[in-house]
Amino acid sequence: MIDKLRQITALDIYPASVQRGDNGTYFLGRSSHAGGGKGTAEKFVGCADCGPGACLPNVRKVGEIDGKCVCAGPCDHQNAVALRKLLPWSAPRCLGLATSTGFGDRLGLATPGHIRAVRGTGIAPILAQQSIREMTRTARTPELVIDCATYGTIQEGFTDGFGSDADHLQKPQDIAATVEAGFTQFTIDPGAQVDNAADTMPPAALAEKLAQLDYETLATSPGDLRAAYAGKTFALAGGDAVSIGEFAFLRAAAKYGRAVTHTVAMFRCLQQTATGPFELEVSVDETDTPTTAAEHYFFASELRRLGVTWVSMAPRFIGRFEKGVDYIGDIDAFAADFARHVAVMRTLGPYKMSIHSGSDKFSIYPVIADLAGGLVHLKTAGTSYLEAIRTVADIDPGLFRQILDFAREHYDADRRTYHVSADMSKLPPAAELSDDELAGQIDDFHARQALHCTFGSVLTADGGKRFRDRLYAALAAGEEAHYANLAAHLGRHLKPFER
Repeated sequence: MIDKLRQITALDIYPASVQRGDNGTYFLGRSSHAGGGKGTAEKFVGCADCGPGACLPNVRKVGEIDGKCVCAGPCDHQNAVALRKLLPWSAPRCLGLATSTGFGDRLGLATPGHIRAVRGTGIAPILAQQSIREMTRTARTPELVIDCATYGTIQEGFTDGFGSDADHLQKPQDIAATVEAGFTQFTIDPGAQVDNAADTMPPAALAEKLAQLDYETLATSPGDLRAAYAGKTFALAGGDAVSIGEFAFLRAAAKYGRAVTHTVAMFRCLQQTATGPFELEVSVDETDTPTTAAEHYFFASELRRLGVTWVSMAPRFIGRFEKGVDYIGDIDAFAADFARHVAVMRTLGPYKMSIHSGSDKFSIYPVIADLAGGLVHLKTAGTSYLEAIRTVADIDPGLFRQILDFAREHYDADRRTYHVSADMSKLPPAAELSDDELAGQIDDFHARQALHCTFGSVLTADGGKRFRDRLYAALAAGEEAHYANLAAHLGRHLKPFER
């Protein structure tokens, strides 16, 4: 069958993609001409021996096999929508409390490598994950993010099921756009409503903040809210307890009260907008100050009281979770603090502890896996882009040199929305590096963060004109090397969490 399809379509058919549906056979192939700058432009989807209503909508007949029609067409949105109905495993679904990992894919090319990393681990993957911020920076749409994951699962014949995460949503209009595209998980980010200054405010200022909360949404009064927490000790799972004194209550309410009301409003918007099952993640990780166990308890308890249900939560942990590099901080202190958060989670949940900026935090993965058991969601994104750039270093050293120098020049501007600390004075110009040294730059602290933060500038605007088409062409030429790099690097992430 595969050989016949190759002859008729003149495509290099991906063997695992040849899948039988209820009323037809579907496949994915690649033309001999690679590139195009759109990620899937050189790939085509096809169908054969299709019964009524089972043929893809945007294909044309290219031949016959044993008298039965074979059609092929572009890997576009129209065909992706049809495939998700004809092959239901190629559509995202809810993952529940299964140990899971999120794979961000900034280029729309990484899904096959992500599948190779996760297959056989027992970990449920989210293969379509991107924030509105990243979509804007990469000139992608919610529909394209889902479609790339669909075609990647078909290419690899991955029928185990996967999720999709509309990450870091902050506005109601973002919910509408991602619901329409077919996302199944929605990460609400009320970080802008977290009052980081509360950590250093005196009691009188905190009390003033308490009085200003939206009590209509909170469905309580200042006095009742205080009576529910201040001076109370709450037993936690595993025999621990969290005590919330008057000052701790004031700080928790002032710091997270507005985040509670924002999350409630977003959740209710999602309930009204969703057309099918969905899951919620709540994230307060992109804030300046850590979330204490008492604050976690207050935040989660208030959400639960107000009817919000969620599958995972990402507090702001102690230490530094910088992009693209290992954990920075005292690991023993992190373990003790994380254990307290896990106890709160088990008491008020269960739900999964979500580890944001989770890429490359190898030193603390064993701690997280040991303390949280299977109730973990590990979220990665930029590290996959870095593996693409690693691949480029081997395939097109000249292009890599230009991207590296471009990253050095644009890092200070592009770093503003990230927690990073790379120093460009410690990153040599590309001209000072031999070809043999280029790929090794991907493992350098300063180069990793420079490349990580500047992906948007590389892919769009002036950088896009210079690099985008060449970058996609290089990765198309080195497709298998790209997948191998992804599988090896992400597989290392997942090893401690295998079930």
